[in-house]
Amino acid sequence: MALPPNQQHSLVAALASMAESCFSMRDLKQIHARAILSNLHRHPLVLGKIFRFAAVSPSGDLHYADRLFSQMAKPNTFFYNILIRGYSRSSWPSDSVHLFNRMRLNCVDPDEFTLTFLLKARSRMKMDVPLTMASDEIHGAVLKFGFYSHLFVYNALIHYYAARGESSAARRVFAEMSAVDVISWSGLVVAHVRAGELEYARHVFDQMPERDVVSWTTMISGYSHAKHSREALDLFSEMLDASMMPDEVTMLSVVSACTNLGDLETGIRIHQYIEERGLGWMVSLRNALINMYSKCGCVDRAWQVFDNMNRKSLVTWNSMISASANHGNPDDAFRLFECTISSGISPDGFTLLGLLVAYMHKGLVDEGYRLFESMQRDHGIEARIEHYGCVVDMLGKAGRLDEAYKLITSIPLPSNCVLWETLLAACKVYGNVDVGERVVKRLQELKPDGGKYYAILRDIYDAAAGRKELEQAMPVNDVNSGL
Repeated sequence: MALPPNQQHSLVAALASMAESCFSMRDLKQIHARAILSNLHRHPLVLGKIFRFAAVSPSGDLHYADRLFSQMAKPNTFFYNILIRGYSRSSWPSDSVHLFNRMRLNCVDPDEFTLTFLLKARSRMKMDVPLTMASDEIHGAVLKFGFYSHLFVYNALIHYYAARGESSAARRVFAEMSAVDVISWSGLVVAHVRAGELEYARHVFDQMPERDVVSWTTMISGYSHAKHSREALDLFSEMLDASMMPDEVTMLSVVSACTNLGDLETGIRIHQYIEERGLGWMVSLRNALINMYSKCGCVDRAWQVFDNMNRKSLVTWNSMISASANHGNPDDAFRLFECTISSGISPDGFTLLGLLVAYMHKGLVDEGYRLFESMQRDHGIEARIEHYGCVVDMLGKAGRLDEAYKLITSIPLPSNCVLWETLLAACKVYGNVDVGERVVKRLQELKPDGGKYYAILRDIYDAAAGRKELEQAMPVNDVNSGL
């Protein structure tokens, strides 16, 4: 039985309002069920609100939205856009492109929003994903459908090329634009930074008539990641002088620059600025501060940051474990590991690497080796070259050179000169000619021009001769105690 027009209008408004303000899929399904019972589930306003929540809300369900979409007889541009947008932000961005192709096959015209969502999806996809639109094809679609006058579409296109480090394509789009704004300029800076062209990026940055926090942060981040840390800190000072407020992402790059320089004094000032501006809520920024203090040798301050954190990620625990292990506090590293496990956080390769370093500093070689052997079995973690390197170093320091040699030859990874060089250094310390000769032979196979290894081998012969002379001159007990 159909409702009177006035009652139907009121129910439509009520259902749309509830769908727009609900917080969970459970609530949305109840609203959808009510709409079906009232025969209003195909009403454009009701269906649009229900569909939007399912497709783009953080609490939505893309699969539910896809089922709704498949039941529509002739979805229009509005519904295509919502689903393309939803997939562009999901773990399946390529589905946005497939949906756009279906949209064109069904003769549904896209609008400027369609292309913007599509560009976002394409920027999040891998370069080699098959059956997708090429960059030039999307660019061509912008021109074909007459969206060249829409500034935000062209800005999306610039940022698409920027995200892929295609600076020449970004510049071409920038040159085509009849009008540009700060977002256009910032996209160009991002493009050059992503392409590793810092000089070009700085040239564009200096030309900008107006700068926003994105352009400042991008330039500072570019310097910091390229290890041009002093330039990063100088530019940050200019940013403050220009009365531009940095955000948490800016501060991550600034803290990283202090870490690269080992500049504790500046790092402390930056930390104070972060606290004064209320920017310290971000866990990753706190983690960066722990890492900075650790690399600068100020473990007490690292502990202060760690202890004051209400939320801790796995990176937080790993950073503090590594700081404790590298600064000769292995017992703290062991205790932190136990706390990590008791907090319900599963360790990763970095966690176990920190523990291996702690065992090495503690001289607990057997315990460290057992941990190494149990990585895959107990934690499901495949040993990486860093783990092998730590164990080789640990065995070498303990004089267990044959074991270290056997370990390196069993590694299911490409041969690594650093591992052999670590073992060669241990052979020099212990004057072990036999292992030393075998190691140099391996290194010569990897680096035929490595003449320096024979010089080290000569030192090993000298060390072995000295040890032999010492053994002949002293009683056995004195030799063992002295060495």
